[in-house]
Amino acid sequence: MDKYRLEYEMKRKGVSTDDLCAQIGMSKASFYRKTSGASEFTLSEIQKIVDLLGLASPIDVFFADTVS
Repeated sequence: MDKYRLEYEMKRKGVSTDDLCAQIGMSKASFYRKTSGASEFTLSEIQKIVDLLGLASPIDVFFADTVS
């Protein structure tokens, strides 16, 4: 997951963390755990975020390649 890409897309659409969490039915604590990598977003949560932000695809945000 690319946390910074998600933050960029949220800012681009004018959606705050509070707004996003309220719209998808997730606590802020869960959101921060998921964006930090402590747990993963479910497919339904990903779909809700994609719909809310009007993303063409979830690939760049949620399935970004990690180069080590």
